[in-house]
Order: sequence, then structure tokens, then C-alpha cells
Amino acid sequence: MKLASSDPTTRPAEHARSKPLLSVVVPAYNEAAIVEKNLACLYEYMESLEDECRWEIILVNDGSTDATGELAEAFARGRRNIRVLHHAVNFGLGQAIRFGFNHSRGDYIVTLDLDLSYSPEHIRELLGKIQETKAKIVVTSPYMEGGRTSNVPWLRRTFSVLANRFLSHTARGGLSTLTSMVRIYDGRFARALNLKAMGMDVNPEAIYKAMLLRARIEEIPAHLDWTLQNAAGVKRKSSMRLMRHTIATLLSGFLFRPFIFFVVPGVVLLLLALYLGAWIVLHVVRHYQLLTQYDWAPARASWAVAAAYNERTHTFVIGGMLLMLAIQLISLGILALQSKSYFEEIFHLGTTLYRNLRDDREARS
Repeated sequence: MKLASSDPTTRPAEHARSKPLLSVVVPAYNEAAIVEKNLACLYEYMESLEDECRWEIILVNDGSTDATGELAEAFARGRRNIRVLHHAVNFGLGQAIRFGFNHSRGDYIVTLDLDLSYSPEHIRELLGKIQETKAKIVVTSPYMEGGRTSNVPWLRRTFSVLANRFLSHTARGGLSTLTSMVRIYDGRFARALNLKAMGMDVNPEAIYKAMLLRARIEEIPAHLDWTLQNAAGVKRKSSMRLMRHTIATLLSGFLFRPFIFFVVPGVVLLLLALYLGAWIVLHVVRHYQLLTQYDWAPARASWAVAAAYNERTHTFVIGGMLLMLAIQLISLGILALQSKSYFEEIFHLGTTLYRNLRDDREARS
């Protein structure tokens, strides 16, 4: 009997099918100045990986108002393994990434910025790491040991470091970078995450939902290099403005640990209210000792409180307001924690149902 594997004509096809399919999702918005050059660089690099994986490039033209879409289509014409998808209007980074995920076929999905501030060489490292660790997400980090940055403006670098430290503290996942878009996902896992964010906060959202599902998340040191951007005079888009990024970071931190925004300020205000309360008690006791003309203790205490109030009215008012605010903030923190717990249960249930339905459809087809 002749085995199929002994036929040399079948070996290349079988070997190709055994290699993982890697989808590279590249969002783009008004990148006409760099789209052809950087796509050529990325395409050439992906061809060098053909011994390790099958691959496809998916460029998502997110409603560009310049010639980005036309130039990308012209580059893709006549080339294999590259597709260009279009949004009629600019929806934002989150929607572009989701759109790319939904049209990807890969066993693994890499998201990459078209400006190549993280060079394509990171793709091989990401692929090796996710295959080695069996993680669901592997993130590039210029801020962990072994990572570095080059020619990044001081203000942006400082903000990025502070934002990631804040998110790392709130997430408690041991990651040094949560905002980096350059990462690799397990394909099936990514397509089942049901991401909602429309902007840059999609990156921390993916980490947050992966943590809810107890998924393994790893990171690798990376080199964030703005040399090419600065040389070409490429400016960051309005969606990258620091104020908008600040708000997105704070909202992402709220997702990870909502009590920080309520319970911590509430406890601080409570301590201040208790300090003022102790100060008030000392003055009431002092007046109580001075009001010797009153023999009946309740009356004496009442007049002591009145005297202390007349002497330091603002202390009573401020102390009372601080106490009320503290109680309200702590109560909101407890409600936020309860809502977060309910959301986690519903998210687990919804994700499980979605995966089961998808598996059923795949089995029937």
C-alpha cells in the first residue's frame, strides 16, 4: 500500500498547510505620504517569513480623505496575500481593528501601525513568543527591561510612560505597557473578544477583557523608533492628541479598578472629616468645662455644642460636607465594584455562548 505522505508531490502542500496562517492588520488614516513605501517594506519582510508561516496583510483604510485608499489599492493590485478594506468615513482605531479582525483568517493576528514606528522585525519575535508560551496576547513594550525608545518627543514619551504605569497599577497584571497597538493575538480568541471601543482605548480594552477571561498575556521588549516619522515630517493625527489620550487612559483605568475613582477619594475625605470632627469634639469639651453655671449635664452639653458652633461655624459646615461626600463616594465605589462583578459574570457567559454558537456553525459547514 502506498502512503499519501510518500508522494513527493503532496509534501509541499501538506507542509504549507501545517504552517500557521498569520494575518497582519494595518489600520491607516490619511497616510498617503508613506503608504506605498511602508507597505513595500512590510510586504518584503513578510515574504522573508514564508519558511515559518503563511501570511496575509489586511490594510484597513479608515475613511481617509487623501489618496491613502487609492495608493494602497494600486500597491495591492497584482500582489498576492494583501487585501485593502475601506470605511466610508473615519470611525477610529478601535473600529478599524475590529473590522480587520472580522475579515482576517489567521491562526494569529498581528496589529501594526503603518508608520512602522515599531519595525516589521517585531513580527517574528511576536510570533515566536506566542507559539512558545501559548499565550492569547503578546504585547510589545518599549518600557520593560530590554526595551527602548528613539527620537520620541519628550512630552509624548513622558505621558506614555506615566499612562502605562497608571494602567499597570490599576490592572495588576504585571505588564509594563498596555497601550501599545503592536501586538499579536490568538486568532480565534481575538475574533471572540467582542471589543466595543472606537478609539485608541481599544488596546487597553482588549487587555482588560482578556484578563476577565483569565487568558495568558505576555510581553516582549521592543524598540519604539520615531526616526523615520521625524525625517519624513509625518504628524500624528488628531486622534492622537494628548488630551483625548488622557481621557481614554483614565477611562481605561476605571474599567480595571473602578474603586480607585470613588473609594480612595472617599476614604481621604472621610479622614479629613474625622480630623475636623476630633477638633470639634475638643472644643465642645473645652466649652463644657467652662460652662459651670449649668448643673444639668444634657443642657450643659447642648450649650457647649452651641458655643463651639458659634466660635467655629465654618469647621462644622466643612466637616459635615466632607462627611457627606465621603459617604457618597464610598457608596458609589461599592456599587461600582458590584457592577463590575456583574459585568464580569455576564461577559464570561456571553463569550462562552458566542464561542459555542460559532463552533456549531463551523461544525455544520
